[in-house]
Amino acid sequence: MSGQDYFSSVVEGIEFLIATASIIGLLGLLLGLLMIIGGYKTAGIKLFVVCLVIVGITGLFTGVKYFHVH
Repeated sequence: MSGQDYFSSVVEGIEFLIATASIIGLLGLLLGLLMIIGGYKTAGIKLFVVCLVIVGITGLFTGVKYFHVH
């Protein structure tokens, strides 16, 4: 395995992790909103803010494009 193959594998792994974090962030935003509506305001707000930061870092539709979610 050459150095170029190794680094391309590392880059693909990082892309996968970023896409997975984006999907988890989107699901967390939805869950946070449901928790706020359902009466768990403090926990819902905390989850929503954390997931908003995650989505802000990874990108809103990065995971959707990577995994071809329709």
